[in-house]
Amino acid sequence: MKIPSPIAGVAGEYYVAAELSRRGYIASISLRNTRGVDILATNADATRSITIQCKTSQVSSKKWILSEKSEDFVSTNHFYVFIALGGLLDRPVFHIVPSSDVASYLRNSHTEWLERPGRDGRKHVDNPVRNFSDPDNCYLERWDLLGLDGVA
Repeated sequence: MKIPSPIAGVAGEYYVAAELSRRGYIASISLRNTRGVDILATNADATRSITIQCKTSQVSSKKWILSEKSEDFVSTNHFYVFIALGGLLDRPVFHIVPSSDVASYLRNSHTEWLERPGRDGRKHVDNPVRNFSDPDNCYLERWDLLGLDGVA
């Protein structure tokens, strides 16, 4: 069953907030007009706070679409959580990635894509679309990277 993309995005945010809460952290979903920040999270004693941007896919794919803006939106306290919702009865799958890793991946993969010939050997035309993927599951369930336990 496919749901509208905006609803899937909201579902992803709530799944991330629920998972953070389940792990004993405080998670607050931000207002819709907050650029690049979907969730504010802190540990229980408020000694570490972070921001999270969520990207949700409705399938079990490990590929998410971002924009070129993500190449520059970098902070040691900012993270991406990529969510694959999967089937209706499945637990979503989470990939937790520092923003610096996302930015680096996007820059490198986009440069490689531009250099690789497209259909019929034609050159790709540059555009603002970027793709992030985690085929080797390097970031799968890496909640520890958030550093909310005091250990990054």
